[in-house]
Amino acid sequence: MLSLSLLLLAPLLKKAGGHTRIVRRRVQIVPCWSAVVFLNRISQVRFDRFILIVLDGFGVGEMPDAGDWGDAGSDTLGNIARQRPLRIPNLCRLGLANIRRFEGLEPEARPSGAYGRAAILSNGKDTTTGHWEMAGIITERPFPTYPHGFPPEIISAFERAIGRRVLGNLPASGTEIIVRLGEEHMRTGCPIVYTSADSVFQIAAHEEVIPVEELYRICQKAREILSGEHRVGRVIARPFIGQPGAFVRTPKRRDYAVPPPSPMLLDELVARGLEVVGIGKISDIFCGRGVTQAVHTRSNREGIGRTREAMRGAGALIFTNLVDFDTLYGHRNDVEGYARALEELDGRLPEITAALGKKDCLILTADHGCDPTTPSTDHSREYVPILAFSPSFARGRDLGLRSSLADIGQTIAENFSFQLPAGRSFLGELP
Repeated sequence: MLSLSLLLLAPLLKKAGGHTRIVRRRVQIVPCWSAVVFLNRISQVRFDRFILIVLDGFGVGEMPDAGDWGDAGSDTLGNIARQRPLRIPNLCRLGLANIRRFEGLEPEARPSGAYGRAAILSNGKDTTTGHWEMAGIITERPFPTYPHGFPPEIISAFERAIGRRVLGNLPASGTEIIVRLGEEHMRTGCPIVYTSADSVFQIAAHEEVIPVEELYRICQKAREILSGEHRVGRVIARPFIGQPGAFVRTPKRRDYAVPPPSPMLLDELVARGLEVVGIGKISDIFCGRGVTQAVHTRSNREGIGRTREAMRGAGALIFTNLVDFDTLYGHRNDVEGYARALEELDGRLPEITAALGKKDCLILTADHGCDPTTPSTDHSREYVPILAFSPSFARGRDLGLRSSLADIGQTIAENFSFQLPAGRSFLGELP
């Protein structure tokens, strides 16, 4: 194969300054430097596997239209760094601090990874929209939101379907709503319905009042009802435990998303006989589509551990969501908790990079922002980082500002010899 390829390239190499001689019907090439450059340009980096890790809600600065979304001034990483010194040397070695200036974080003179940032091209700032865009789906029509609660026809249909009336039906923080309504829920058995600035229909229930499996069934009923103009991005089960004054949400959350349109990255990989491992809520976000192995997790720590386990096996894509940044810290305006979570990830990053084979490529990114320093407790319309690393990289490289998160999916698609409808691959730009 190599000899045939070189034979075909021989006329071009002569133009590039190389010279050839025929030996036993094979072409032996002794190129000069210009020919080497030519070869590098026409060959693409190829990987056997990608490990794509999403730091849920990890923005790196407001997008130009942030004000239209009520997010002017949002800067998740930048604002945290201004309020609290961060010790994240491993992320910085990959090039995180080279993306732009962050207070207290020094850019690397020779970063080991390829680094850049991506805009969200889709019309939205939620989990589903961000992950779908990574997979090559641009959401032009935003999912509906309900700043004043859900309309009576939706609530009435839901109550009839589950045989219970509901409490709440208003926008609220998930921890706040169970403080306000948890005791009444325990007394009446009525599930708590609430929403946020995102397109979500959330249902909270105490595990001793409505068992978790029953809560899941209730959520599936809601998913069936919420269609057409009320097709929200996700229905989310939010179980909790404890007593009044000491309620605690449990890690048995479950998301029921809208089925993604086709074509999309995960479907296309599986159609080609390739394995996709979804860790965290990935399988839920894509409704199980394009995921050959689904691994649900309860924390960032478990998500990182399960990612390491998956790296010991096969697979073309290991797709991990680390949700704690968003759920536990961004939405709760917990700057210190967010900072500690970043440092914990940074401390475990060497485990992941050390486990990479020469033909593996690690990509760290995010789906949106969730700035814990602003008065809002909702997602923020921000750029997100892209950090790529492989042991095969000779040096770091600036990937610049990418116009869409779909560039990630297109890069993976090009690596496996197909194309998605959206995105511009940076496979050829990797060092």
